[in-house]
Amino acid sequence: MSIQTGQAIPDGQLTEYVQVESEGCSIGPRQFSVAEEAKGKTIALFAVPGAFTPTCSAQHLPGFIESHDELKGKGVDEIWCVAVNDPFVMGAWGREQKVNDKVRMLADGNGDWTKALGMEFDLTHRGLGVRSKRYSALIKDGRVEALHVDEGGGLEKSDAKTLLADL
Repeated sequence: MSIQTGQAIPDGQLTEYVQVESEGCSIGPRQFSVAEEAKGKTIALFAVPGAFTPTCSAQHLPGFIESHDELKGKGVDEIWCVAVNDPFVMGAWGREQKVNDKVRMLADGNGDWTKALGMEFDLTHRGLGVRSKRYSALIKDGRVEALHVDEGGGLEKSDAKTLLADL
């Protein structure tokens, strides 16, 4: 069963690749608790089947980068991009897409959090393993306020403009 509007997101661990060393945070992978990071924030979250894939790289991620200022202007604290990839791949994809500090590129390496949400997408028949469905969600203080799920990997409902309309 998939997560629904009004429900709290499950806790879990996600990892991001820290690009710049700072006090108490070295360069490299940093794992964190989703519940802790989401507490008290409004988050525009979107998930993709995979980093560096055609639709994700050409449309989905760029749409959220381009909509950054508009989302922030409507009260979004952070934009999260989640994929069932490792943090090194997510970090490289973020650099290649020039996300800078606009989008947090988050790895769900084993897909555990994705499965807890009920958003897994089985692509083993194509040699790609279990990935995430393409979706977007507006998360406020750990609860799903809006949810848009695309079926079959296409980008029809989970784009940045649709999420902007929810604000």
